[in-house]
Amino acid sequence: MKVIIYCRVSTEKEAQVTSLARQESELLAMAERENMEVMDLIKEQASGYEIEREGVFQMLDRFSEGKADGLLIQDETRLGRGNTKIALFHQLQKMDVQVLSLTHQGELQLSESDSMVLQIVGIVEEYQRKIHNLKIKRGMNKAMERGYNPGNNLTNQHLARGRERIEFPIEEVVRLRNNKLTFEEIAATLRGLGYDVSKATVHRRYREYTSLEITADKS
Repeated sequence: MKVIIYCRVSTEKEAQVTSLARQESELLAMAERENMEVMDLIKEQASGYEIEREGVFQMLDRFSEGKADGLLIQDETRLGRGNTKIALFHQLQKMDVQVLSLTHQGELQLSESDSMVLQIVGIVEEYQRKIHNLKIKRGMNKAMERGYNPGNNLTNQHLARGRERIEFPIEEVVRLRNNKLTFEEIAATLRGLGYDVSKATVHRRYREYTSLEITADKS
């Protein structure tokens, strides 16, 4: 497994700096013991209640780029505290990142209350997504009733140069992703259906699709 190690302390006091070094040492030892490939090691000194942390953004970027499958931390408080912790765990869950902790010597076990909150957040977000998609569909239908032809946007497509774009059902990718499949598993499923796609292509197209959704929601 490819992992990112994340270490955090709250202040620059000498005792905290020593704790940061100890986290790094112990987590590296665990990664070696479990035959994990460390792709990046991120250390920072910041409050766990703050979500605007450079190390956190760096970590999320690495996962978005598909450079690692798991996150290795000392315990859940190192990632964050309070609402920040829940928000970050939810984001990692959506990205299909496995969180491992030194405390549990394996996959992190959240408390029952934290797990319940994450489940509620997931349900609410799923309904928000459905409402958003229905709004887009409703708007498109109304535009077509007024004479809009979406095919006109493809008029100059034949002028495009470069490598041929692989076509596959992005809606199926979204559905499988919502069912918690990894991009590697989704790519394998699509190949079984006759679409010659790689994990990287599926991941990139999924990000393009979700970015368009966000743009449409803002407009």
